[in-house]
Amino acid sequence: MRKPELAAAIAEKADLTKDQANRVLNALLDEITNALHRKDSVTLVGFGTFLQRHRGARTGKNPQTGEPVKIRASNTVSFKPGKSLREAIG
Repeated sequence: MRKPELAAAIAEKADLTKDQANRVLNALLDEITNALHRKDSVTLVGFGTFLQRHRGARTGKNPQTGEPVKIRASNTVSFKPGKSLREAIG
């Protein structure tokens, strides 16, 4: 499912126009992004938790040549599913 399809499903279930649902979805995604940028976690009870994780610098391999390559430290996003979500898909 892509973002426009998700917005259309929200519009149908919440009795909103597609434009209103798209604005709601964009606002939700912006707030999750802003919270992660501030290094806050976002917990949606029953659904899951979004967290910012730090990856330390490490050494990898170039798959074509096999030579070692230095990989810089970076931040990434992780998602830990909640109990209800795990049960729904499990």
